[in-house]
Amino acid sequence: MMAYMSDGSQPKVLVRSLKGRVVAGVCAGVADYFGVDVILVRVIWAIISVFTAGAGVLAYLLAWVIIPEEGEKASIVENIINKNKTG
Repeated sequence: MMAYMSDGSQPKVLVRSLKGRVVAGVCAGVADYFGVDVILVRVIWAIISVFTAGAGVLAYLLAWVIIPEEGEKASIVENIINKNKTG
């Protein structure tokens, strides 16, 4: 998932944010990526979790392992896959 900044020079990449995180930085990263308030993202995520009988929680966990942390090049899943290939 790549979008370009308004000046078109640098790609904008979805990452789990280190600042403003509560659990894993997923909501903070999504908020940074889309340029919205992190509280709005958390409220929407909570509402989705309640009305889908926990599917939002599962989506959060999946995002946690799929989206790389800020400053990292690979996600948790990519690191596990690469470790198994080399080891």
